[in-house]
Amino acid sequence: MDIRGRSTVHGLRRENRARALWDLYLNGPGSRQRIGAGAGVSPGTVSNVVGDLMDQGLVQESGSLPSGGGRPSSIVQIDPGYASVVGVDVGESSVLVELFDLAMQVRGRQRVPTELARLSPTEVVGQIVAGVGAVLEQSGAGTDDVLGVGVGVPGLVEHAPLAVVHAQTVGWDAVPLEALLREHTPLPLAVDNGAKLLGQAEHWFGAARGATDVVVVLLGHGLGTSIFTRGSGARTPMSSPGEWGHTAVVVDGQPCRCGARGCLEAYVGAGAVAARYDQLRGSTDGPPDVEARVTALLARAGTDPAAATVLDEVVRYLGAGIGNLVNVYSPTRVVLGGWLGRQLAELRMPEIAAAAAQNALRTPFADVELLRADLGADAVALGAATLPVGRFLSSGGQRDAVHRSSPA
Repeated sequence: MDIRGRSTVHGLRRENRARALWDLYLNGPGSRQRIGAGAGVSPGTVSNVVGDLMDQGLVQESGSLPSGGGRPSSIVQIDPGYASVVGVDVGESSVLVELFDLAMQVRGRQRVPTELARLSPTEVVGQIVAGVGAVLEQSGAGTDDVLGVGVGVPGLVEHAPLAVVHAQTVGWDAVPLEALLREHTPLPLAVDNGAKLLGQAEHWFGAARGATDVVVVLLGHGLGTSIFTRGSGARTPMSSPGEWGHTAVVVDGQPCRCGARGCLEAYVGAGAVAARYDQLRGSTDGPPDVEARVTALLARAGTDPAAATVLDEVVRYLGAGIGNLVNVYSPTRVVLGGWLGRQLAELRMPEIAAAAAQNALRTPFADVELLRADLGADAVALGAATLPVGRFLSSGGQRDAVHRSSPA
């Protein structure tokens, strides 16, 4: 066989391994028959592929299916302990670092409160590096056990060739974050927008799972979206981040921290909500932590007229923002995530849906389902951890390919 033929065979083998691993990862433990059907390969091929993966230690048997008289079919799964991944959420109130096994169960966690608006990129890098060291120590994992580190950040991320972050609202202008991190860790790195990663976590594991066209919204200190344009049948769903919070809802409206006026974030973001409440009360008393203040405000909305007014205003503006998303993208599902989005959905989902309907065209909105996100406070870190996982699965389970895919 010539070199080209050997290369073709090797590529086909890797593709078959990748298909089997993606099926097991996204659909859970299953029989060889199910894996073969999902991967689109013959029974003989799937038997060889699963055998190879079991010899590697990446896949293991986990039970059997009852038979109608013949030989029972064995169930196989990815071994959760085969490797670890790290996910990082660089948020506006903390840097969260978590270490996961391949079943995405948390094995180590460190959260450090921050004030990102006053935190330099060098300090953020220090927090991430220290956090990775802390979770490795907590879990007992070594660097050889870790497939990679995914990092979720605010703002836009430019991938050329190493990740550069543009986060205007926190004063980051073309910060070479990946290059800065590479000075301190040999682990493979992947950096992306935090809202996009929250959406990826919800799409793989949460409320967006199975949707063919979906927008996942992150509401917190800032606002963002993850917009999926392919369904869950794709092994690597395509999504794009959107700076939805900086679309204008009022011409020459309230000033936004990005420098523009009338942005949606200036009416729905946590800082704007807290400031509006203080304005109505004529007081700035309350906890210094914005998240605690807004959470307390929402809890008082049933008895405090000022809190009720603020919540009503937030629902109206949020409905306008969602209506715009529906008109532009025609999703089948809109998922409200982030710590503020989940609270608003729990308190006022019918009102939010009604406000969105008033601002959306009837035809696309008729097909939309509004849902509260399933995943909680570590959704961005979980989504960040899926970046090295995705590389590993697509490589057919080759560790060296994951390292090579991360430029040195």
